[in-house]
Amino acid sequence: MRVLYFGTYERDYPRNAQVISALRRAAVEVAEHHVSVWEGRRDNWQAGATTAARLGIAELRLLRRPDDEFDALLVGYPGHLDLTAARRVAAGRPVVFNPLVSLYDTFVADRGRFTPSSAMARVLRSIDRQALRAADVVVADTEANADFLASLADVPRSRVEVCFVGAEERVFSPGWAPADPFEALFVGKLIPLHGVDTVLEAARLAPGLRFKIVGSGQLEPLLRDRPPNVEHVPWVDYEGLPSELHRAGCALGIFGSSEKALRVIPNKVFQALACGTPVVTADTPAARELLADRASALLVPPKDAEALAAAVTRLAEDRSMARRVADGGLAAYRAQASEPVLGERWRGLIESLVR
Repeated sequence: MRVLYFGTYERDYPRNAQVISALRRAAVEVAEHHVSVWEGRRDNWQAGATTAARLGIAELRLLRRPDDEFDALLVGYPGHLDLTAARRVAAGRPVVFNPLVSLYDTFVADRGRFTPSSAMARVLRSIDRQALRAADVVVADTEANADFLASLADVPRSRVEVCFVGAEERVFSPGWAPADPFEALFVGKLIPLHGVDTVLEAARLAPGLRFKIVGSGQLEPLLRDRPPNVEHVPWVDYEGLPSELHRAGCALGIFGSSEKALRVIPNKVFQALACGTPVVTADTPAARELLADRASALLVPPKDAEALAAAVTRLAEDRSMARRVADGGLAAYRAQASEPVLGERWRGLIESLVR
């Protein structure tokens, strides 16, 4: 079987790289028909005349017939504006959309860039609905998010499948060997979803423990008043993240309390699990699809700094518990979200469409 990975998707974004890697591991030939728009742009979905012009040119280039033959077309993330071109290029063959997020949910409900009653909010909701409806099948990252996307687009739930995000295993592999002193590692965009404010407050409540925050973004100003036990590193190369995870005492997931935060398991949680690092993250419906408290992660209530400080302290003081959680997390990852598992899952749902 041959799949055409299609669109203006961000080629280096983990969701795209992992899906392509998993499909190839499942003996699926993957060709790419890609036009670069988002690479190297920190704030990818920033509106403006320049972005609009780049997108317009990109969509015209996507309409050019690819040389590769294919059985199904897969639109990568972010590809909400690529579905019109995708349907024309597919010429009746199945179109699968891998959206990862709703644009409305991300920029209105979660990040608060636009008010729900604004014209831009209506535009984003319309883009979401049209893109989701244009695909033969939409693939969400969790069951909770699949329910949301089906409701948003008003399409049958049967048209939304689920494949966990997983981790790109050429980069992330087991090797956890925590360094002394113990350090809790937070990696990610500093956006409300991730709950960096909760992490900072937990650090204040546990002044004897070290915390390391890697990333930048919307809430970066909060770090100006960070406590002395918090180190901030604006950027670590993707290939360098496994080393950070291997020597961390634990990895911190997300702690926001928005509706979106309750529906997602972020890249960094899968990456930490793949490295065998113990994870502390919010106890959400999405997290419970993969993880069990004290067995494969420590789960704490969203936006609860006291509970987060207590969980990190527990791992720092009880290394045998940390090892049990680490081993349980790696086992859960291998059973449900490893590349071989997800590769077969992706292959199976595409084959069912082709048949």
